[in-house]
Amino acid sequence: MVWIKLDYGVTTNLAMHGVNNYAPAFFGRYQGQTPIHYGGAFHHHFMRGFDIGAPIDQPLRASQLDALVALAAQNLDAGFAGVSLSPEYSPGTSTEEMARLAAVAAERGHVCFVHVRHSDPAAPGTSLEAIDEVIALADRTGVAVHVEHLTSTGGTYVMDDAIARIEAARARGLDVTACLYPYDFWGTFLASARFAPGWKERYGLTESDLQVAGTPTRLSPETFGQAVADNRLVAALDSIPETAIRSALIQPWSMVASDAIPTVGLNNHPRGAGTFARTIARYVREVGLLDLMTALAKMTILPARRVEAMIPAMAAKGRLQRGADADIVVFDPVNIADRATVAAPATPSVGIDHVIVAGQLAMRDREVDRSVLAGRPLRSRA
Repeated sequence: MVWIKLDYGVTTNLAMHGVNNYAPAFFGRYQGQTPIHYGGAFHHHFMRGFDIGAPIDQPLRASQLDALVALAAQNLDAGFAGVSLSPEYSPGTSTEEMARLAAVAAERGHVCFVHVRHSDPAAPGTSLEAIDEVIALADRTGVAVHVEHLTSTGGTYVMDDAIARIEAARARGLDVTACLYPYDFWGTFLASARFAPGWKERYGLTESDLQVAGTPTRLSPETFGQAVADNRLVAALDSIPETAIRSALIQPWSMVASDAIPTVGLNNHPRGAGTFARTIARYVREVGLLDLMTALAKMTILPARRVEAMIPAMAAKGRLQRGADADIVVFDPVNIADRATVAAPATPSVGIDHVIVAGQLAMRDREVDRSVLAGRPLRSRA
């Protein structure tokens, strides 16, 4: 449902949490078929299972690790930008596995995008230990690292400490950044390792805190088992403190990212259709935490700069200036707002009037023109 992205002002969609495909197939599939530009990172968690055939909770054998490293190198050389690591979703991932893959990225001047290993403050295995692991990865390999959705992983209930660790790493010269989405709840699939036994104690949640995405249904102890068997995507309501969102948003090295791509038949977290509009509506206009230009920078120029060393085309994006690509969004800062909810996560935002992609008017007066397929593949440098 890339049209939902276009409808709320996205002109470039980069799947830096990883693409569930091989680079040649991914870029070929959408060539000339999409209204917005596209690219992404090598997806460690997906390829570990799909190509290597390793169980998520088991470490790789030496031969498997060699094969995965070679696969990462091949796909980076074929156009993927960076390596996405997800040790929380593949808990069998060893430190050595992460380091070997990070080295592949570092050799090419690419970034490691990391969904960190732990997302709660309770021992054993705390979110701050996970932040330390990512920083140690940068120290060991020299790779630039980006912590994905910091508010729902490494910093959820310990944001001040997580920020202090990142600040200290940056002060030592390490290239560490992070992103977040502006919602006080996260969402994922019930069959994932995030819902391994003990999840209620780790997150301080119960079944009734889980709402099935795309429905008004809250789970219960009686319905939870079947929902797991069906691998439903759920929103964990009230799972991210508002203070964590605000503390992360004001950091100069933080960016705003949606962490979601709505697809046909798979209702997702409302962040997939409302992240950027919500950032302006809530944290600029309502709360006054950010000024408009700072908020826009976190959604445009800062992400572009984070990836432009890998993807040369991004050096002409995220900027409104002579010589830049004509990817332009016209919106009303007074009325822009998100409308997506957990029950209706694909609901379009309001206040976005026109979208120009590669110089072509893809949306005029709120009307999307589906004949405009101006999206281009954004490949990493060879």
